[in-house]
Amino acid sequence: MFGTALLFGGTGCVLALGYALFRTRWINNQPITEEKLLRIRGYVAEGAMAFLTREYTVILPFVLLVALLLAVANSGPLRLQAAAFVLGAACSALAGFIGMRVATQSNARTASAARTGLSEALRVSFAGGSVMGLSVVGFAMAGISIVLFFAGRLYGTAADSLEGVVFPILSGFSLGASSIALFARVGGGIYTKAADIGADLVGKVEAGIPEDDHRNPATIADNVGDNVGDVAGMGADLFESYVGSIVGAMILGIEAAGSSSLRLRLAVLPLILAALGIGASIIGVFLVRVKPGRSPQRALNTGTFGASILSALLMFFAIELLLSGEVLGHAAGWVGIFFCAIVGLASGLLIGGLTEYFTGTGKRPVQVIVEGSETGPATTIISGLGVGMLSSFPPIIVIAAAILGCFALAGLYGIAIGAIGMLITLGVQLAVDAYGPIADNAGGFAEMVEFPPEVRDITDKLDSVGNTTAAIGKGFAIGSAALTAIILFSAFRKVVGREVVDLLDVNVIVGILLGAALPYLFSSLAIGAIGSAAFAMIQEVRRQFREMPGILDETEEPDYRRCVDISTRAALRRMVFPGVLAAATPVLVGFIGGVDMLTGLLVGVTGSGVVLAIFMANAGGAWDNAKKMIESGAMGGKGSEPHKASVVGDTVGDPLKDTAGPSLNILIKLMAIVSLVIAPMLKSYWGG
Repeated sequence: MFGTALLFGGTGCVLALGYALFRTRWINNQPITEEKLLRIRGYVAEGAMAFLTREYTVILPFVLLVALLLAVANSGPLRLQAAAFVLGAACSALAGFIGMRVATQSNARTASAARTGLSEALRVSFAGGSVMGLSVVGFAMAGISIVLFFAGRLYGTAADSLEGVVFPILSGFSLGASSIALFARVGGGIYTKAADIGADLVGKVEAGIPEDDHRNPATIADNVGDNVGDVAGMGADLFESYVGSIVGAMILGIEAAGSSSLRLRLAVLPLILAALGIGASIIGVFLVRVKPGRSPQRALNTGTFGASILSALLMFFAIELLLSGEVLGHAAGWVGIFFCAIVGLASGLLIGGLTEYFTGTGKRPVQVIVEGSETGPATTIISGLGVGMLSSFPPIIVIAAAILGCFALAGLYGIAIGAIGMLITLGVQLAVDAYGPIADNAGGFAEMVEFPPEVRDITDKLDSVGNTTAAIGKGFAIGSAALTAIILFSAFRKVVGREVVDLLDVNVIVGILLGAALPYLFSSLAIGAIGSAAFAMIQEVRRQFREMPGILDETEEPDYRRCVDISTRAALRRMVFPGVLAAATPVLVGFIGGVDMLTGLLVGVTGSGVVLAIFMANAGGAWDNAKKMIESGAMGGKGSEPHKASVVGDTVGDPLKDTAGPSLNILIKLMAIVSLVIAPMLKSYWGG
C-alpha cells in the first residue's frame, strides 16, 4: 500500500512537471516582433529575477540556521528533519523561481498576441499561469515522495514506524515550505505595493499620466512587483497550504484508532487523492478556451468547474476502492470520508463565489464604494471598510459549516480530508490566479509601447477578469489556510498528548489573547514597511519629474532601475523581522509558557488571523475594482474628482489585499507547523 501511494505521488509529479516543461517551450516559441516591447520586457524580467535571486540569498542563512538547530535539537532518526526542512525550502523556492521566470516570458507575448485577438491573448497568458500552477503541485508532490521514499527505506513502512519516525521527518519538509512562503509573501508584497503606490499617487494623481505610461519612472518597478508579489508570492503561499494539508492529513490518518492496515490506508489516502487531483487539473487546464463573443471569465470557470467535477469522480472511486472493506469507527463509513472531500471542494468554490460577489466589478458592494467616491476620499474609505467587514462574515459561516459537517461525518480526519478536497484542484486554481498578473503586465506593456486602443481594450478585459480571479485566489487561500491550520493544530495536540483543552486555564487564556493580538502586530509591521518604502518611492518619482523635465515631453528617459532598486532594498530589509517573529513566537511561548499556553496561542492566532485576512483581502479588492469601474466611465471617468478619491481608496487597500492580508494565511500555518515540529521536544521538556 505504501509503495502504491509513492507510485501515485511519483506519477503525479512527472505529469505536472512534464506539462510545465511542455508549456514553457510552447510559450518561448511565441513571437515578439516589436523591438520596444522586447526592451521593456527585458527591464521587467531583469528586475524580477534580480529581486528573487537577492531574496533567496537573504533567506539562505535563515534556512541553514534553522536546519542546524533542528539537527542539534533532535536525536536519532529525527535529525533527518533538518534535511527534509532544506528540501522543503528548496522545492518551494524552485517552484517560485520557475513560475515567475515563465510569467516574465509570457507577459510581452500576451501583449503581442492581443494584436491578433482576445482568444490568442488569453491562451498565452493562461499558459503562463498554468506553468506556475502545475510547477507548485509538481514540486510539492516530488518533495513529499522523496522524503517518504528515503525515510521509509531507512526506518520501515509499518504503521508504527510511519507514526513515530517517517511522518515527523516529513513535517520538517512542510516547515521548510512554510518558511520560504512567509518571506516570499511579505517581501514580494512590500516590493509590489511600494512601486504601485508611487506609480499611482505621483503618476496618476499629480502628473496626470496613466499608471503604465512609459514616462512614469515607477512603472517598471510596478510591473516587476506584479510578478514577485502575485506570482512567486501566491505560489509559495499555496505551495505551503498544499503541503501542509497533505502532511497534516497523513499524520492524523496514521494516528487514527484501528488496525495497522486501516491506519496505513488512511495515511496514504491524502497522497493518492492529491495525485489524482493533478491529473484532473491538467485536464481542466486544457478545457480553458475562449470562443468569439464570450467572456474570458466563462472560459476560466469551465476549466475550474471541469477539474472539480472530474476530481469528485476520481475521489469517489479511490476512496471506495481503498476503504470500502475497512471498519472505520463511524456510522458513515467510507462514504462519509468521500463526502468530507466533497464538502471541502464545494466550500472552496463557495468561498470563491462569495469573494467574487464582494469584490467583483459591477457587483453591489463595489457599486457602494463607487457611489461613496462621489463625495471624496473619506467616504470612499469608509464605504470600503464597511464592505470589507461585512465580507468577512459569510466565508466564516462557510468554513464553520465545513468543519462541523466534516467532523460529524468522520471526526478530525474528516476535516483533514475536507482540506484535501478544497486544494485538490490547486493546479488549475493557481493557474487561473497566476494568469492575472501576466495579463496585468500585458496591459501595462501595451500602454508603454503605445499599441492601438483596441489592443489595450483586449488586455483591459483580461486584466479586469484577472483582478476578480486574484481576489478569488486570495479567498481560496484563506479558506484553505483555516482548514490546514486546524489539521496541523489537531496533529500537534495528539503529539503532545492534549486531548482536552481547558479554556478556563489561565495559561490557555493568556495564549489565546496573545494569539489574537499577533495578527495585528504582524500586519502593522508589514503595512509600516510598505509606508516607509512607498515614501521613498514617491520622493524618487517626484525628484525625477522635477530634475528631469524632459521625461514628460519624451526628450529624456526615466531612470527605471533606480525605482526598482528602491523597492528591492526596502523589501529585503523589512521582510526579515516579521518572518523571524512568526517562526520564533511558538518556540518561545512553548518553552517558556508551556504546552497549554502554546495551545491557546494557536487557537487565538487562527481565529483572529482568518477573519482579519478575509477583511483585508476583500476590502482591498473592492477598492481596486471600484477604481476600475470609475476608470471605465462611471462617475465621470478618469481625471474626475471621484476618480482621484478612488485612487486614494485603492492606495489604502493595496497593502491590505496584497501584503498584510495574504501574509496572515502563512502566519497561522507557519505557527502551527512550527508547533508540530517542536511538539516531541516540548513533550520531553515538560515531561508530558
